[in-house]
Amino acid sequence: MTVAVLTGIAFVVVLGVMVGAARPRRSSGLADFHVAARQVPPWWNGAAMSSEVTSAAACLGTAGLIATHGGPMLWYPVGAAAGFVVILALVVAPLRRSGTYTLPDFAGWRLRSARLRPFTACFLLVIGLAFMVAQLHAAGIVVRLLTGLPPWLGWAAVGAATLGVALAGGLGSVTSLQASQFWLKLVVFLGVGAICWWMSGARPVALFEGSYRVGVAGLAGAGDPSLPGVLAVLLACALGTMGLPHVIVRVYTNRDARGARRSIVAAQVMLAVFSVVPPLYGVLGHRHARDAAADEIVLLLPARMLPGAAGEVLTGVLAAGAFAALLATMVAVLVAVGGAVSACVPPAGARSFRAAVTLVLLAALALTAASTPRESVALVVVGFTLSAATFCPMLVLGIWWRRLTDAGVAAGFTLG
Repeated sequence: MTVAVLTGIAFVVVLGVMVGAARPRRSSGLADFHVAARQVPPWWNGAAMSSEVTSAAACLGTAGLIATHGGPMLWYPVGAAAGFVVILALVVAPLRRSGTYTLPDFAGWRLRSARLRPFTACFLLVIGLAFMVAQLHAAGIVVRLLTGLPPWLGWAAVGAATLGVALAGGLGSVTSLQASQFWLKLVVFLGVGAICWWMSGARPVALFEGSYRVGVAGLAGAGDPSLPGVLAVLLACALGTMGLPHVIVRVYTNRDARGARRSIVAAQVMLAVFSVVPPLYGVLGHRHARDAAADEIVLLLPARMLPGAAGEVLTGVLAAGAFAALLATMVAVLVAVGGAVSACVPPAGARSFRAAVTLVLLAALALTAASTPRESVALVVVGFTLSAATFCPMLVLGIWWRRLTDAGVAAGFTLG
């Protein structure tokens, strides 16, 4: 199994670096690094958006939660996908017309406050580091579980590939990597899942058994099956997705507001197709691997259902898909955060962008070494929570309420 897994991981890492490094032909100007020169086609941009949302947490974590806690966990990916509806309805066109590159730029431009830009960048840095540490821990889990090697080797592989793609050409490199790896993830997870489902005999599996609900109350909103409880989960996930810096930056990469709206619609279509993945693996995992930890169920499933060489090959393919998921999200967050931080430290340009990206990655690696994998889910929740409580109100009120002030935004950030 070790050989198959390492081969799959190496394939994804090398392919990602090659695709990212070969894409940009213009990578010297500020717009090239921050917003891919605003030349990304809508469907390509939509694939990149979908790749950001279908992270390792979505591919592994959500399926594991469905396998261990049941159907109520489906509200979490549904809520995240609903965030794109909110973005489309409220912020896409006005934000694209603002002419800014990053969320701190938008805050400074809208409220005419130079002091608000670094304040906004600090919150963006915290949210970005939370997501990056979670992805690095996911890489360590894949390496440790499937090969027995130290987790830091997974961190190093993802960190090196991410830095190489980010430094090659900023968001232009990232867009190529994300869009191509979304289709890789879709084929891998749906293909392996279909094989496992076929091997199971396609027998119906009850999603709401009595023991299937054990432990659900420990997760926010999931212990309340009432309409207010469901709406609370949907609202929190939707608003959190709307304010994520690596998602909202995609609005800036199209040529105009019409292209940005088409990108959001394309992302919704692609996410609708990918939404089959978590429940598929959740149902199979509940039947065949529910004794494992939630974030390990998907990776262990092929070997449990197909002992021998076939199971090892499918496990290697899934490992490749998992690394594609976490690499795509990791590089998106790194470029979004690095771009925002570099824009607040003059002189803004390619050199400061590269320096900021490198420092942010080193900080993420240090925090990963100082934390444990058990904190990964909590870190993702922190990222969504801070996003919903800070950037989402700033965007909506900044666009639709003329009386918003910089003091009000600062107070809202602090209270949020």
